Amino acid sequence: MNADLDISAAVWLGFGGLVAVMLVVDLLLFARKDDTPPMRTAVIWSIGWIVVALGFGAAFWAWQGGEAGGEYLAGYLLERSLSLDNIFVFAVILSFFAVPLAAQAKVLSWGIALALVLRLIFILLGAALLDAFHATFYVFGAILLYTAWKLARHDDAEIHPEHNPALRLVRKRVPMTSGYRGDRLFVREAGRRIATPLVAVFAVVATTDIVFAVDSIPAIFAVTQDSFIVFAANAFAMLGLRPLYFVLAGMMDRFAYLGTGLAIILAFIGVKMLLIDVWHAPIWVSLGVIVGVLAATIVLSLRKPPAPPPEEPAQRDEAPEPAIR
Repeated sequence: MNADLDISAAVWLGFGGLVAVMLVVDLLLFARKDDTPPMRTAVIWSIGWIVVALGFGAAFWAWQGGEAGGEYLAGYLLERSLSLDNIFVFAVILSFFAVPLAAQAKVLSWGIALALVLRLIFILLGAALLDAFHATFYVFGAILLYTAWKLARHDDAEIHPEHNPALRLVRKRVPMTSGYRGDRLFVREAGRRIATPLVAVFAVVATTDIVFAVDSIPAIFAVTQDSFIVFAANAFAMLGLRPLYFVLAGMMDRFAYLGTGLAIILAFIGVKMLLIDVWHAPIWVSLGVIVGVLAATIVLSLRKPPAPPPEEPAQRDEAPEPAIR
């Protein structure tokens, strides 16, 4: 496992600025119209972000050498595969809150931007803990094995946004409109400035991502201990989530074995961390396991016959109200 690279503060700031620019580009250019982006557009953007991530990896490989480049690639593939779970949870949250199509792209963009800030904090804290306490490796390994066990048992299959403590706090403390106002977070009504339900949606998305960071950040630290590589892999994995969401939103039920595949990957990474003082797996082994398991998961899921569509409920005369009350 590569030691910490000698990355200057100027490079850190420059890369942070690059990530910010890419977020702005994604926010301003993708899904500019108030509707769901066409599938073709979402696919092109999704592939484009993958090309950008791999292009950065090639440049990083040439700059820092094959070992560091391999760690970035393995970390990116790991975080990209784990981010598929983020997409499914985002879909549940947006559906629960009945977020209008015109606002979904904005929710995803700002939610991902906030998630990157939170993950940077987790990365710096994790790196400090690993540097100060070697036993942190064993704690991270145990966390990953527990998460893998939960995924294998499908204990997290049901997501209940209404139980989110941040949502309860926002509902209790923040005056809120009864319905959405396009993609606006705040509006002025009756002479005062009040929030729209999108504020509650952002609170749930942000706090949910903290839970995901507890799994993904320890996992990538098993691949590399370098904070710059960890953040770069996370940044590029998260940057492509918004277009990927619109690609996969309508076919999420086809990935029947995703949880099992992620459980195998996390179990492997967890065992790798627990055995860090006994056996150090070469980076190509980690790459092979991640790519092999993810490919098998996708192939087996797509070969499984799709579940029959559920019966449509009887139509009601009244339109359903948003899930913000």
